[in-house]
Amino acid sequence: MADEASNPELMDKLVSLCKRRGFVFPSSEIYGGFNGFWDYGPYGCRMKRAVEALWWKEMVETRDNIEGLDSTIIANPTIWKASGHIDQFSDLMTDCKTCKARHRVDQMDDPTTCPACGSKDLTEPKEFNLMMKTFVGPVFDDEHVAYLRAESCQPIFVDFHSVRVAARQKLPFGVAQVGKAFRNEINPRNFTFRSREFTQMEMEFFCDGDEGMKWFEYWKEQRINYYKKLGFSDDNMRIYVHEKLAHYAKAAIDIEVKFPFGWGELEGVHHRGTWDLSQHSKFSGEDLSYFDHDNHRTIMPTVIETSVGVDRTMLALLANAYDEDVAATKKEGQEEDVRVVLHLPALVAPIQVAFLPQSKKLSENAHALCKTFERYFRCEFDETGSIGKRYRRQDEIGTPYCVTFDFDSLNDNAVTVRDRDTMQQERVGITQLRDYLEGKIGF
Repeated sequence: MADEASNPELMDKLVSLCKRRGFVFPSSEIYGGFNGFWDYGPYGCRMKRAVEALWWKEMVETRDNIEGLDSTIIANPTIWKASGHIDQFSDLMTDCKTCKARHRVDQMDDPTTCPACGSKDLTEPKEFNLMMKTFVGPVFDDEHVAYLRAESCQPIFVDFHSVRVAARQKLPFGVAQVGKAFRNEINPRNFTFRSREFTQMEMEFFCDGDEGMKWFEYWKEQRINYYKKLGFSDDNMRIYVHEKLAHYAKAAIDIEVKFPFGWGELEGVHHRGTWDLSQHSKFSGEDLSYFDHDNHRTIMPTVIETSVGVDRTMLALLANAYDEDVAATKKEGQEEDVRVVLHLPALVAPIQVAFLPQSKKLSENAHALCKTFERYFRCEFDETGSIGKRYRRQDEIGTPYCVTFDFDSLNDNAVTVRDRDTMQQERVGITQLRDYLEGKIGF
């Protein structure tokens, strides 16, 4: 059953724009692609790095009690035994004997009927583990089996003591990581929303269990406010409160937003109790408890987790930003002049400022100005085509400000700044331009 908020036409337009403008390409496309894997092109790379940097600044660089970590993708496989992934990280699958399609049972409206062909001749549901298996060393046997990490949080738990001691942290404090994760999805779908390779941004906050719910509420509000700053309104963002919890969890919420296919999870905030450190203490034989010198007691820290995917954030931002503006000056008998524009927040736009010469005779001046401002903003120099076509091209990749160097600039030492969203133009002195733009591109 389709989600009432779904907009399939928007998804088609986003996929087309992402390919055309160099945001996202199918991986291995010249070989027919590889389902569940995506490559980020020139503008996609810039935006992806900007999203990661913004999250890192918000979660780590502006906080004294959050440390960073960059761990390996492949680690000791016992980690995944302790976390429960090897034994329990699976989906219930069924195969259609008629059309040979494979489906996740929890995604079928009617688990007795194939959604692809309507047949009722289905196999008995069976568990399918989502861990991606590999081998480490020269021999491909059971003793050399390893796994690509299914989530980036487990190494944080394993490195808890090392980070705490090195950074001289006391409870409460957190550890954050941005990195790749892999899941052997049976049915990757909805563009980059559910892929087999993706990037996570996760933070594990360690605290005294008596303060666990206080910190859960704190991080829930912090993350909700973060997305409001990024332009997600109450109309396209909602909070789903989990009523059914894992046996070790105390509370969990999902921050959901409207994607083109309907409502979907963007970020989870979870109260995980003491489960994670207790499990790794048990399986490793290393005591991961914490000695509270202030109160002279030993405790096993409780964990509050925030977890979001970079790829989902990108898709959510693009979907939220996409707009088609039909020009009001369209004359009778002419085709509609549709301006496609991405109203991306300036902090995550792949290009923040584009520098355009009015004429190619002014290219050297505009290019020199662009090189000067590259130290402060993500910039692009664009001299190809008419000034109108260049504006439209920049609108389509979400550039919030275009700076035009014209013939008057040679005399008045000023440039024209065009606002993407209002299309209003303002004359600004070159010596004031940096302050002007910094005032516009704040968080």
